[in-house]
Amino acid sequence: MTEIIKIALVTGASKGIGRGIAYALARQGWDVAVNYCRDEAGARETADGVMRHGRRAWLLQADVANSDHVRSMFNEIKTHCGGLDLLVNNAGVQTFSSLLNLREEDWDRVINTNLKGCFLCMQQAAWMMKDRGGSIINIGSGCNKVPFPNLVDYSASKGGIENLTKVAAVELGRYRIRVNCVAPGAIEIERTKNESTDYAGTWGPLTPLARVGEPSDVANMVAFLASDAAEFTTGQTIFVDGGLFSKPQWPYEIQE
Repeated sequence: MTEIIKIALVTGASKGIGRGIAYALARQGWDVAVNYCRDEAGARETADGVMRHGRRAWLLQADVANSDHVRSMFNEIKTHCGGLDLLVNNAGVQTFSSLLNLREEDWDRVINTNLKGCFLCMQQAAWMMKDRGGSIINIGSGCNKVPFPNLVDYSASKGGIENLTKVAAVELGRYRIRVNCVAPGAIEIERTKNESTDYAGTWGPLTPLARVGEPSDVANMVAFLASDAAEFTTGQTIFVDGGLFSKPQWPYEIQE
């Protein structure tokens, strides 16, 4: 039986959640194009991990906020891979600042990378998938559901991604292109460890499942949504947060 070749592009895949997604997809039989902006060494490590799972991997350097970079990246995918079946928009940055003190240049950097970059990659992927179908998965955040103080630009970008996901799902459904959003909660990665001296100890007790998440938790949901098992699921935001952002503020202790 001839193997069906499945090609995925994961943006921002040099570390953290992006790397976990690349590995989970490789385990499910996907060949993976590994996008990175600056961290070539990290991206190469991700690609090596994909190949250790017996799949092909390509390194693609591109700043997703730059339309010329994005067009060039998708041209490379067409040339080297022949097409694309899955796009995972994972690349993202954030700024810790209050609304009153947020600098315009930081707002522009976050919105351009997180939201504009998602749009640019989604548009190119949709043109490539238009005649064959496919899946697009955007990485959101817990701030899709609740406000994150001092993450003003990040919250705005992720909220935009959720509605972009919905309108894209409606428009692209006729081409058999599914579009969904995966919204992680407190996930322990290199970046989030810098937020607290004890990230797991800070967020684990607040989470109903009593732990922080790992990249594999997010990656497994992405792999599911990319699979045929989710072929009738589109336009949805799935929270992978251990119940953290479904938990209401409640002044009384829950009794056994």
